[in-house]
Amino acid sequence: MSKLPDFEALAIFAKVVELRSFAAAAAELALSKATVSKAVTRLEERLGARLFNRTSRRLALTDAGRALSVRATQLLADGEAAENEALAQSAAPRGLVRFAAPMSFGIKVIAPLLPDFLKQYPEVSIDLHLSDAMVDLIGEGFDVGVRIASLPDSSLVARRLCAIPRYTVAAPSYLKAYGRPTHPMHLAQHKCFGYAYLSTPGTWHYTNADGEQATVRPSGQLRVNNGDAVLPALIAGLGIADLPEFIVGEAIAAKQLEVILKDWKQTEGAAHLVMPPGGPRPARVEALIEFLAGRLAKSRPRRDN
Repeated sequence: MSKLPDFEALAIFAKVVELRSFAAAAAELALSKATVSKAVTRLEERLGARLFNRTSRRLALTDAGRALSVRATQLLADGEAAENEALAQSAAPRGLVRFAAPMSFGIKVIAPLLPDFLKQYPEVSIDLHLSDAMVDLIGEGFDVGVRIASLPDSSLVARRLCAIPRYTVAAPSYLKAYGRPTHPMHLAQHKCFGYAYLSTPGTWHYTNADGEQATVRPSGQLRVNNGDAVLPALIAGLGIADLPEFIVGEAIAAKQLEVILKDWKQTEGAAHLVMPPGGPRPARVEALIEFLAGRLAKSRPRRDN
């Protein structure tokens, strides 16, 4: 005997018992009468007992069939209930969404949007995991995540949300004390702060409008694994950093930081929603995806500095 019961044959048997007819069971299950008959025969052979006494006009359960029918009918009912519950979960947004996002982007951009989502979908709850480290969505059981980068080839399904402008910045006090770089190669003579999770850690790549490229490996006193951790040292005038707009935008607007190397840009990434492959996804996950895409699909406004 195989390890698993023949659930299909048991369900077909239960349907024949319910309708007292092979033909009626076949019609309701959208199967051929031969398939229904073979399933019952397969079950009889497996159990070593006849389940029905069959004549041309009458179908009657044997003692073995009557005993089995109680469990088989319950099995069919449980299976139908489980399937209906799963369908209901898929049809209406409800349940838990496990969501991973980078720390600063999650706090500054994603978190302010969540109250509206939770009001709109009161039966959905969110487990928001914030980390700048690369999260293994599949291995750690996340439904969806945000990645900010030029995405490498991946088995994950990605959906672009918005552009993420980057700026090379320094405090006015730093520029007054150490001078203003006008070319990326000048950064080698300056104090620069590093970010651990760049796609090329320790290396900054610049391009200007003429297509000229420059690659520098700046160094300094501070390296962090979260961009917001750089801000106090930046504003205190201790160095230069290249960071996304959602981290430095407010400090630029407040004139605590100035954009330098305006004619040069690092490769601009984008925020993407990433999801494990396969589908269809539960309605609660699709609801969050569509909500965030609707709010963030347009590029975030660039600053003219």
